[in-house]
Amino acid sequence: MSPRRIERRLWQNAERLKSLRAELAVVDEQLSHLADDAEDQALRALVSETPGASFEARDAQRHVDALRKHRAHIDAEIVKLEARQDELLDRL
Repeated sequence: MSPRRIERRLWQNAERLKSLRAELAVVDEQLSHLADDAEDQALRALVSETPGASFEARDAQRHVDALRKHRAHIDAEIVKLEARQDELLDRL
């Protein structure tokens, strides 16, 4: 592979990493707020002991779990791209 092609791929990889890191920061902030909300909903469900409050608490927790799964996916993608970047740098 030519050095020019490697540099282009490095640039593309770096741009994708930058994008994923920005997305990760947003997801972390959202996760913090959603986790707090889910905790509040769970506490309300315990205090009120109504089926509606329990449903809302479970629903809020499902959202938190889904966002955590999404965050793990982003983390895995970042690790993969960092490994690819190391591989490309070794080729230069």
